[in-house]
Amino acid sequence: MGALRLPVPEAQAKHLYLVGRPAQFGRGEQTLLDRKVRDTQEVPLSRVKIDKRHWARTLDPVLDQLRGDLGLPPSCDLSAELHSMLVYGRGQFFVSHQDSEKDDAMVGSLVVTLPSSHKGGALVVEHAGKSVTYRPPKSRLSFVAFYSDCRHQVQPVTAGYRIVLTYNLLVHGDTAVPAGEALAKPAGELASLIGEHFATRVPKGYGSGDADPQSRLVYLLDHEYTERGLSWARLKGSDARRGALLRAAAERADCEVALALADVHVTWSAFEPDRPWYGRRRYRGWGWGDDDPDDEEPDPDEYELHELVDWSIRLDCWIDEPGSRAEKISLAVAEADVCQTTRSEDLVPYASEYEGYMGNYGNTLDRWYRRAAVVLWPRQRAFAVRAEASPKWALDALAARLRSGDAAGAQADAAALAPFWDAVATGEHQRGLFAKALTVAHGLDEPVTATTLLAPESRR
Repeated sequence: MGALRLPVPEAQAKHLYLVGRPAQFGRGEQTLLDRKVRDTQEVPLSRVKIDKRHWARTLDPVLDQLRGDLGLPPSCDLSAELHSMLVYGRGQFFVSHQDSEKDDAMVGSLVVTLPSSHKGGALVVEHAGKSVTYRPPKSRLSFVAFYSDCRHQVQPVTAGYRIVLTYNLLVHGDTAVPAGEALAKPAGELASLIGEHFATRVPKGYGSGDADPQSRLVYLLDHEYTERGLSWARLKGSDARRGALLRAAAERADCEVALALADVHVTWSAFEPDRPWYGRRRYRGWGWGDDDPDDEEPDPDEYELHELVDWSIRLDCWIDEPGSRAEKISLAVAEADVCQTTRSEDLVPYASEYEGYMGNYGNTLDRWYRRAAVVLWPRQRAFAVRAEASPKWALDALAARLRSGDAAGAQADAAALAPFWDAVATGEHQRGLFAKALTVAHGLDEPVTATTLLAPESRR
């Protein structure tokens, strides 16, 4: 084709369109082609040549500005890795979706729209209940960047050709906000509130007169992260400042802190507006699990929510030390432990399930969310909190104490397991867990505690 002219003339745009091939999309581990989901032409990168030195004079200043716009600190750098060249013709679109993180350093996406004469094809980006629509100018380049967990869509093109370059945004360096003087005052105030939280006693159960002090505090962050992308050094936007503030406050409050992934499940009483059908349907990102493919697919955001019926939160992995890898855990979180700035219902669920009226139950909407969380606990309760999250970790820690000759310390820690061990260890199916428990029980030489450790296995 030779060099592209800007704005791209219609003849060149049409030629690009014909060079392209139908674009695919990812769903989990699959790569699919479905024009009902994504209808656009992708020009193979092997056929795209960019004068990098010349282009860098335009792109580098934009990346420097975007770093600040995305809330990343000056201590890190942002780079762009070309992912695809796309051409949208008349009637083509891409439904609402999220970009997968294709690299450990990837934090977002950059869409560069080449100027051309076209109508429609607006880019709509959503996050935390807010939506922004971008309509690129026809005479100059436009740059739009967003974090990879932001849902976005390309509306149908109504005339001409929309031509874009998409880039993976990679961050280099630590996105964590330094705990400087700016955080000193709010960290001190927050440490005082954290102390009040852990001094508050909560009832052990309904109708019980007994109460225990709270063992943990779970603050839900606003952005989504994969296990692969979970890192103190890769927190996004406002999460980075909040994470730094909580870590500084935890140090003042003599608490340990971890960065976790939380699976949030909420159930609402709800009704589908103007749709009198009944039964169960399930929405999972791209479509519905209907038996009837001709049914119109309702938008999960259209439901009328009435009352919150139930909710649960479970932490399934965490990182306690910066630079370490995520550790698998399984920890149910109590309502009294949780706080958040953004409510889950203001975010987009990764799955929804509506159950219509079934005679004596129904008209409920279940939603599942994937959120990151900062978890704090008092240092003096650290063993019990970690043990409840990972029975395997607890047995390894007890075994290490026994090997070091600290039998008294091991017995004291093991005794702290009694309130929850039966519940958390019964659900564990890790190979070798019983052998570990048997070895520790023998080393403790304390019959009551040994019975506690081995009781879950006897009920399997």
